[in-house]
Amino acid sequence: MSEYHKVRVSKLILKNEKVKKKKKKDKSKNNDPKINKEESIDKISHGNWAEAKIISEISGPIALEFGNQTYVTAMDNGLFTLGPPHNEGDGPLPEEILTAIAINETRVAFKSGYGKYLGVDKDGTIVGRSDAIGLLEQFEPIFQDNKLAILASTGCFISIRNEDDSLVAMSRTAGSNEIVKVRLHAPENTEEESNVLDEKKGNIKDIEKNYVKMFQKFQDKKMRVIEGKHSLLKKAQKEGKLHESLLDRRAKTKADRYCK
Repeated sequence: MSEYHKVRVSKLILKNEKVKKKKKKDKSKNNDPKINKEESIDKISHGNWAEAKIISEISGPIALEFGNQTYVTAMDNGLFTLGPPHNEGDGPLPEEILTAIAINETRVAFKSGYGKYLGVDKDGTIVGRSDAIGLLEQFEPIFQDNKLAILASTGCFISIRNEDDSLVAMSRTAGSNEIVKVRLHAPENTEEESNVLDEKKGNIKDIEKNYVKMFQKFQDKKMRVIEGKHSLLKKAQKEGKLHESLLDRRAKTKADRYCK
């Protein structure tokens, strides 16, 4: 796991030699009954929380598992630590559940149960104190050899610090301490999903409108949205800074409970 870039080696083709086309295998479906059985047992032993195998699966309610049956838990001071070990068949506790939000095909953001986004502090400590997704709140899950390590924006992988069991990002290489499992759980209803901003759905005006709905109080039943051109928002969306830009625009409204 210390190196993630693979060198692609191709077969030497001689002159006049016919090249046989290989049929592409559908990797999205696993037809191996043994593997499917193992995954099913693993899911049941973790309270119906399955292990993520690809980046696109990391979305919605998730839990970060370091070791076996131990999950990262959020504290009310914005810090994160490793929770107590769970019994077989038990899923993560509410304070151990995060919300994963896809930023693009390679990066995600995590939101704690306190409604704050996870980011990296100056000393490498992972904190959850941000109201918007900036560069420091973006993480890159990297899969290799059926193992996962999560790269923070600082170029270091997240892990649990042995001294105090706190969540940090301090190592530039991924060893055994940096191996993590992302546990997934399908919500029983879609009410919670409607509160998560999907920046890929609708045009930029609809995105901002949905974002404002998440935070304004609406005492007078009127939603306040900043009027004007949305070109800056479109630019921020391409650069992966949409949430930061939306937060700046929200700060100009008086009805927002976070940006008065």
